[in-house]
Amino acid sequence: MGTGLVGTDLADVTSAEERLRRWRLVLGGGDGAEGTGCALGERDAAMDRTLAAVYGQERQAGLGGSAPRVARWLGDIRGYFPSSVVRVMQRDAIDRLGLATMLAEPEMLEAVEADVHLVGTLLSLGKALPETSRETARAVVRKVVQELEKRLAGRTRATLTGALDRSAKVHRPRHRDIDWNRTIRANLKNYLPEQRTIVPERLIGYGRAAQAAKKDVILCIDQSGSMAASVVYASVFGAVLASMRSIDTRLVVFDTSVVDLTEQLDDPVDVLFGTQLGGGTDINRALAYCQSQITRPAETVVVLISDLYEGGIRDEMLKRVAAMQSAGVRFVTLLALSDEGAPAYDREHAAALAALGAPAFACTPDHFPEVMAAAIERRPLPIPEN
Repeated sequence: MGTGLVGTDLADVTSAEERLRRWRLVLGGGDGAEGTGCALGERDAAMDRTLAAVYGQERQAGLGGSAPRVARWLGDIRGYFPSSVVRVMQRDAIDRLGLATMLAEPEMLEAVEADVHLVGTLLSLGKALPETSRETARAVVRKVVQELEKRLAGRTRATLTGALDRSAKVHRPRHRDIDWNRTIRANLKNYLPEQRTIVPERLIGYGRAAQAAKKDVILCIDQSGSMAASVVYASVFGAVLASMRSIDTRLVVFDTSVVDLTEQLDDPVDVLFGTQLGGGTDINRALAYCQSQITRPAETVVVLISDLYEGGIRDEMLKRVAAMQSAGVRFVTLLALSDEGAPAYDREHAAALAALGAPAFACTPDHFPEVMAAAIERRPLPIPEN
C-alpha cells in the first residue's frame, strides 16, 4: 500500500514539474522572471530561444535581417518540434516578423517545412522572386502539390466515378447493358418461391455511350490574397477532375480581371504559378466569362470559390447566378476550400445567394468530393455544420 502511495506521489510530482516546465516555455521572460521558479536544461533553453525569436515581444529577440540566422532558426525548430507545430511557427514568423521577402532566397526555401500556407506565401511573392530562386520555389510547390494529390486524388476519383455512374443509370437498358446486381436487389419483392426465380419488373443498367454520364465542371476561383489556401487546393482538384474522362473541366481564376488556366490543368504547379494572388475582386466579370463557356446547362456544375467581397456590380452578379440556375446549371458557392474552417466573408452576399437557392459555405478538402458528387447527382448539398 505504501509503495502504491509513493508511486502516486512520484507521478504527481513528475506531472507537476512537467506542467511547470511547459508553463515556463509558454511564458518565457528569462530565468525566474516569469514566476514559475522552473530552471531550464540545455535543450529546453535552446527551445526557449527559438520560441522567443517569434513570440518574445517584451524581449525583442526577433530574428533580425540575417538570412543565415533565419535559416538556422528554421533548422532549430524542425529539431525541437513536430512538423505540425513547425508549420504554425513558420506561419507566425512570416506574419509577425515580415520574413516573406527572405523566402526569395534559395537557402531559405531549402530550410523551410513546406505546406499549403508556404505555397500561398510564395505565390503571393510572384514576380518578386528572383530568377535564382524560382526553380527552388517550384520544387517546394511541387512537393506540396504531390503530397496533396496523394492524399486527395484516389478518393475524389472513386467518389465522383460512383456519382457519374448513378447519374447515367437507365431503367430500360439493352440486355447487354443490364446491371444484374442492382436489378436483382430492386426486384427481390417479386421472388416466386415455387419457381425459385425473380420476376424482373424493373431493369436497371447503364447507358452505353460515355456521353450519357459526361459532365462539365467549371471551377471559378477568387485569387485575392485571403484565398491563397483555397487556390492551392482548387488547383489540385482541378487537375484531378481534368484527369477523369467523364468530366470536362475548366479552371478560371480572377481578381479584377479573369484568366482561363484550363490549358495548364495537366500540371497544377503551372496553374499555381499562373495565378497572381492579391488585388481586387470582380465576381460579376468572372461569372460572365463562365456563363459564356456553358454549352450544356443541364449537364454543367459551376463552383464559385470566393469570400464574396464583391468589387464589381452586385446586382448583376446575382442576376447571372439566377440565370444560370434557371437554365439548369448546378451552382455551388464555397466560401473557402481549406482546412481552416469558415473565413471572413460578405454575409449579405452569402444571404442573397442562399435566397436564390445557392447556399454559400466553407468546405474542407476532404469534404469536397462529397459536395461535388451531390452536385453531379443533383442531390441536396451536404453542407457541414459550422
